[in-house]
Amino acid sequence: MNVHLVDGTFELFRAFYGGAPKSTDRNGVETGGTRAFLRSMFALLGQEDVTHIAVAFDSEVESFRNEMFDGYKAGEGIDPELFAQFPFVEEAAEALGMTVWRMTEFEADDALATAALKFAKEREVTRVVLCSPDKDLAQCISGDRIVSFNRIQKALLNEDGVRRKFGVSPASMPDYLALVGDAADGIPGIPKWGAKSSGLVLSAYGSIDRIPPDHEAWSVKVRGAAGLAESLNERREEASLYKDLATLRTDVPLPESLADIRWRGARRDLLEPLCERLGENSLPGRIPLWRDA
Repeated sequence: MNVHLVDGTFELFRAFYGGAPKSTDRNGVETGGTRAFLRSMFALLGQEDVTHIAVAFDSEVESFRNEMFDGYKAGEGIDPELFAQFPFVEEAAEALGMTVWRMTEFEADDALATAALKFAKEREVTRVVLCSPDKDLAQCISGDRIVSFNRIQKALLNEDGVRRKFGVSPASMPDYLALVGDAADGIPGIPKWGAKSSGLVLSAYGSIDRIPPDHEAWSVKVRGAAGLAESLNERREEASLYKDLATLRTDVPLPESLADIRWRGARRDLLEPLCERLGENSLPGRIPLWRDA
C-alpha cells in the first residue's frame, strides 16, 4: 500500500494563486481557494492507490523557528482573503474524512517529515508519497520508498532525482538550503553561494561543517572558490543557524497509526453543511463512500 501525505497549506496557496474563481460564502468571506482545495482533494481521494492519507496545515503560520531567527517567514504580508481561509480548508479536509494535523508549535513540513519516517517503517507500506514540491521535504526522500510528488507537474522525485536536481543527497539538503537560501522561508543564504557551487562542494563534503576553511584544500574545482570560502568563513555561525532552520523535525507527536489514517469515506455530518455554506452543492452527490462521525 501507499501512504499519501499532503501539505495542506501549500495546496491552499496553490488554489488561491492558481486562478481559482473568486467566491464568497453567505457571510461575505472569500472562499474560492477553499472550494478549489475541496475539489482537488476529492480528485486525489478518487485515485485508486490513495488508501491511506493525512494532511498537515500551518494553522498559526509562525512556529518555534520564528524564535530562532527574526527573519523567518511570518504571517505579515499574507493576503487577508487567503489568511481567512486557513480554518476553512482544515474543515474541508476533515469533512472529506482525511486525517488532519493542525500545526501550531511545529510546521506542516515537520509533521510530514515525522509521518514519512514513521510510516516508512511499516512492513505493509510500499511507498510514502509526500504530496508537495517543497524543497525542504527533499531531505526526507529515501530511495524509492519515500518520494515526493509535485501534483502540478505530475512529477515524482526519488533519491536519485534529488541528486540530479540539486547535486546533493537528501541528507545534505538542509546544508544546501543554508548556503543557497530559501526565499519562501525567509532564509537568506550565504553571499556568493549559488545552486551550482553549493551542489559541487556539498557533493564532496556532505555538510557545511566538513568544508575546509582553505579553498586550496578543497577536493573539487569550483569557480570563484576563494571568494566562496571567504564568504562562508565569515558567516559560519549564520550558516549553522540557517541549517538548523532548514532541518525538519521528525519528533512531532503524531499519535495516529497506519490503520488510523486509512480513508474510510467522507463525513456527511460535516461535508454537507460545509458544501452548502461554500456553494459547492454538487460535491456531496459525487462522494462514493461515507463514514460515521
